[in-house]
Amino acid sequence: MVKAISARTVKTMLSDGEEIALLDVRETGQYADGHPFFAVPLAYSRLEMDIERLVPRRTVRLVLMDDGDGVADRAARRAEGLGYSDVAVMEGGAPGWKAAGYTLFDGVNLPSKTFGELVEIERHTPRISADDLVTMQKRGDNMVIVDGRTFAEYQRFNIPGGISCPNGELALRIDAIAPDPKTRIVVNCAGRTRSIIGAQTLIDLGVPNEVVALENGTQGWFLAGFEVERGASKKYPEPALGEEKLGERRASAAAHAVRCGVRSVTAAGVRAWLADPRRTTYLLDVRTAEEVAAQPLAGFVHAPGGQLQQATDQWIGVKGARIVLADGEGVRAPMVAAWLRQLGHEAFVLEDRDNAGSIGASIPADRQPRGPELLKARAKQFHAVTPQGLSALLWSGGGAALDLRTSQDYRDGHIPGSVWASRPRLAKAIADIGQPVVLIADSAEIAAAASLDLAELGVQEISVLAGGTKAWRADGQALNQSADNPPDRERIDFVFHTHQRHDGNVEAARAYLAWEVDLVGRLDEQERGVFRVVGH
Repeated sequence: MVKAISARTVKTMLSDGEEIALLDVRETGQYADGHPFFAVPLAYSRLEMDIERLVPRRTVRLVLMDDGDGVADRAARRAEGLGYSDVAVMEGGAPGWKAAGYTLFDGVNLPSKTFGELVEIERHTPRISADDLVTMQKRGDNMVIVDGRTFAEYQRFNIPGGISCPNGELALRIDAIAPDPKTRIVVNCAGRTRSIIGAQTLIDLGVPNEVVALENGTQGWFLAGFEVERGASKKYPEPALGEEKLGERRASAAAHAVRCGVRSVTAAGVRAWLADPRRTTYLLDVRTAEEVAAQPLAGFVHAPGGQLQQATDQWIGVKGARIVLADGEGVRAPMVAAWLRQLGHEAFVLEDRDNAGSIGASIPADRQPRGPELLKARAKQFHAVTPQGLSALLWSGGGAALDLRTSQDYRDGHIPGSVWASRPRLAKAIADIGQPVVLIADSAEIAAAASLDLAELGVQEISVLAGGTKAWRADGQALNQSADNPPDRERIDFVFHTHQRHDGNVEAARAYLAWEVDLVGRLDEQERGVFRVVGH
């Protein structure tokens, strides 16, 4: 029997100095509608795929919360099945947290976005408006616009003339982007956080250029009445730093990191930490995907530096853990670690990267992932149904087809007769557990995870559609569209919080920006207390 603990107990545990993982196992849309500030999202539909990456130490205090609907109890059993030994469920879920008098925050990546607002307040990060930027462009000022988001986000829409350089790369690549110290650098993102953090990164690094953030990013640009560019492909040039300039950047980054409380650690020190059963240690590689693919570091997880700063809860599930960062030159990791320290994390920089090869081999066997292998083994047991076979089954009424893709994908096009289903609510989607069930999914792992619950419900015959909806279309069979099926109230996977803010909806854009600015004022003393913004 999984133990249950009160919201007040969880609140106390979050600041008692010991490691804790508070995981919100509701689906993404539910999480975005309101969650505790320190809750890390891990949708139950992906539990076995992601829990060991987010929470690598199985003896850590693990608290699961849901919507007060029993999903956390199921998630707890799955976690215990993977070897987690100190698992608890928060009584009453999110409603119980609110009933205890605590705030539920809507939105995602709350700690990082709140921190960005604090940085602007306390560091007085310089900024310009969209109107100011247009004036500079018309005058032909010596300036460059740098987009601190991912390249994929940049390609969707960007400020005209902007260059893509994710924030984690700025410290290393800015000299190639703006070699003239008289060039003004304008950093933007889609909203506020990465504009602020990107600009402040360069200021803290000590670049000689004037650096400013574009106030409210592309949304501020749109609200000022200007058009964004779409499909752009201007990407940062490869760094052309000589050894002397690289040495200067490395020294500046190291000095700033030390000011922020960052320390370095040797490979031998990391191996000792990994052997410590009482602490969690994350190994994160902040280089680009291309660099990681060319020269991977065994045991390190790829976490692009800019996104790690922007969305720490996508990589770090344990509050109070140690985090070790690695790069390839000694500039990016210290700058990212400095931000993580100010965010309240115990971040370190790997000192002797050349000796990192021994680290991966020293990860204890009991911390090796089991969930993905469990799902792979489960998937091998499936019988694969062809599109023709599924069509015949549905025509005869002799079985059910459950579509496990996102609710938006289902609306955009689904197999006639199929039912949209999410793992937490599979029981509602099954009319007759005695019938065969065919699963439609984008990945074998998603189908395998859902099949565990279906088997517990009593479904005996579970199969998958070979090739999914792509195979269905390739077979010449049509997909149905549905504008309101599933209805909005059932779309627990859809983030309405950010819906339409980038689609020309003025009110949605304004509401989002107001939400960001308001985050700091909603914090209580415990939540505000984790941040340590370092001045210069």
